[in-house]
Amino acid sequence: MSRLAIINPGILSLIQDLGRYGGAQQGVTQGGAMDLHAFCWANYLLSNDSNAAQLELTVGLACFEALDDCQCALTGANMAATIDGQPIVPWKSFLLKKGQVLQFGVAKHGLRAYLAIRGGFNVPKVLGSTATVMREQLGGLERGQPLASKTVLDSYKVTLLNRYSAVPTEYIPDYSIDVVLHVIEGYQANAFTKQQKKRFYRHHYQVSSASDRMGCRLEGEKIAGVAMELISQPIATGAIQIPPDGLPIILLNDRQTLGGYPVLGCITRMDLLRLAQVKPNEMVQFKAIDAQSLIDYQQRWMDFCRFFTLPF
Repeated sequence: MSRLAIINPGILSLIQDLGRYGGAQQGVTQGGAMDLHAFCWANYLLSNDSNAAQLELTVGLACFEALDDCQCALTGANMAATIDGQPIVPWKSFLLKKGQVLQFGVAKHGLRAYLAIRGGFNVPKVLGSTATVMREQLGGLERGQPLASKTVLDSYKVTLLNRYSAVPTEYIPDYSIDVVLHVIEGYQANAFTKQQKKRFYRHHYQVSSASDRMGCRLEGEKIAGVAMELISQPIATGAIQIPPDGLPIILLNDRQTLGGYPVLGCITRMDLLRLAQVKPNEMVQFKAIDAQSLIDYQQRWMDFCRFFTLPF
């Protein structure tokens, strides 16, 4: 067993796994790691189970002390991490020796980093998952609360690896490039005129500072839908809701399970992983996906799930 003490939890540090599934009919949302690409690679580097609990660090400024020798992996946004003042880069596994301090700064590009420990963090499961959902007060160490200073996190007792590895360069995303989100339109796309949809796809939207793990709120061109009565309906991850103010909201992991606003469509699962790293005030653009591209995206998602043995 390895122990990691939280000196400073930073802006927002949460225990996350793959998420909580099968409870939507009771109003329980999925939660889980926002950037599955980064999350899965962190567990892979340590030969952990794909669902092993990790720390999701948002923005940065967190600080930890190793109370034992800890084999760790760091992926996601480069938050200028240091060990006892010496810089380390993400997308690698490393040894954090007893007494050493792991300090994070703030990422220039990207929003979230993932810190995994060999064996995964030993956290009680709630409804089958350790995922922290603050809105529902579920998961984590304390009824869905963010991690706090002076908390000590334990890992499961496992044999340490005799090797350290890094993610191949071709699988490390560049979080500085422009973000284009591909849209699979649904039947409610008919609630918007061709002119309104043209405006939606032509315009660049700015991510609002009011965005959170529930939804990515956008600022920019307002979209008006055709007046229609809607019954509240199940809402998928990545759904693009258009509320009465006309400003799109992309629903994310901690979303409500039902909604009554028109849904223009959903962004692809692969694009959701990239969206998880977009900071407030950065820009995104939408593009309607054609049939062939949809097949390609579905294949990429299936390959991703198979490679990391995800239970989806």
